[in-house]
Amino acid sequence: MFSRIFSCYPKLNYSNWKELKRNVYQHYSTNRLTVKFFGNQNESTSQLPKTKQLVDSSKFNIEKLLGDIDKQQDIEKLYQGLISKERASLAKAITLVESTNPAKQKQAQFLLTKVLRHIKELSQHSLLGPGSFRIGLSGPPGAGKSTFIEVFGKFLTSLGHKVAVLAVDPSSSTSGGSLLGDKTRMPELSRDMSAYIRPSPSSGTLGGVTRTTNEAIVLCEGGGYDIILVETVGVGQSEFAVADMVDLFCLLIPPAGGDELQGIKKGIVEVADIVIVNKSDGDLLPAARRIQSEYSSALRFMRPRSKVWRPKVTKVSSLEKTGISELWEMQQDFKQATFSAGELTRRREKQLKLWLWNHIKDHIMGKFENHSSVKHLLPQMEDLVINGHVTPGLAADYMMKQFIMQDGLENNS
Repeated sequence: MFSRIFSCYPKLNYSNWKELKRNVYQHYSTNRLTVKFFGNQNESTSQLPKTKQLVDSSKFNIEKLLGDIDKQQDIEKLYQGLISKERASLAKAITLVESTNPAKQKQAQFLLTKVLRHIKELSQHSLLGPGSFRIGLSGPPGAGKSTFIEVFGKFLTSLGHKVAVLAVDPSSSTSGGSLLGDKTRMPELSRDMSAYIRPSPSSGTLGGVTRTTNEAIVLCEGGGYDIILVETVGVGQSEFAVADMVDLFCLLIPPAGGDELQGIKKGIVEVADIVIVNKSDGDLLPAARRIQSEYSSALRFMRPRSKVWRPKVTKVSSLEKTGISELWEMQQDFKQATFSAGELTRRREKQLKLWLWNHIKDHIMGKFENHSSVKHLLPQMEDLVINGHVTPGLAADYMMKQFIMQDGLENNS
């Protein structure tokens, strides 16, 4: 058994292995978990009592967890400006959470913690559900998402709502840059003082959104915006990460969006709560009516995600501004039905769990990429893979084992 381990870890000898095993046993005994050691055949599984360890939120010291935070007074000032509904403070806050600088990421988490507490305090006394309504808008390139958002946003601000638009632009795979030209497509809405438009680059993130879209939504809500519209990049059938960030997911399609087979295919249509056929005007009106009928038929074959809501198909015209009020009534019906059934609250709780796991994956990947042993091994393993000596999967497995072992030895030393 040990010969196999030592072949993978040439710097590990028998005495080191015994010491490591003893440390692992002590660590897991302290945490009272089940531990299984693989030594000789006489070693048995050590069963330790299982206890559910709960974190007392009252003793969960955020400041202690984050450690020293640079310019904490500036973050406090930024927080006060944000909850006072200052647009400049909101812009600065979103820029802060988008930063990849470790010190600024600490500041961002400190700010987000304070904003989340503020939102929770406001919602505790509300009987009408969450104070905000998050709407995701996705669709293929050329579906008219930006034009639709301007018309829809102006309609909402005319009703007295404050609208925040988080528009995601694709980043170039060559230069890494983004055009960020959504504001030029929304000239009227960008001048509306009841609306806020924030374009952000996708920076290579898959799913049509950015790495920090969740955080930006929270900041917009803390800034007093009650309707959050998240516009994704032009996406295909399988890119719908935005559905896990919003309360209501709308799919915009053009009248020439394919036949009903496209609607039956599993993917983005399957997670849509409302399908919107845009550009339903002029010569395209007959095609819009046909595709509305075809998608309505296709959706009947799909199992709905909600027990109280079946996906609906509606048509609108951003040019003639028709169908907008009917769409808003439909969205309000969705919010009322899902909130009354408790689904809206459960959906947000599930999204928080997904948000947590996404951060865990990002942090682990970042630690792996910056680890000294990985940096040392990577050129050698790449060379072995390129020359066909080992498979990419085996090379990745070996590097992961080295990372786990070295990280464990460093933490125990």
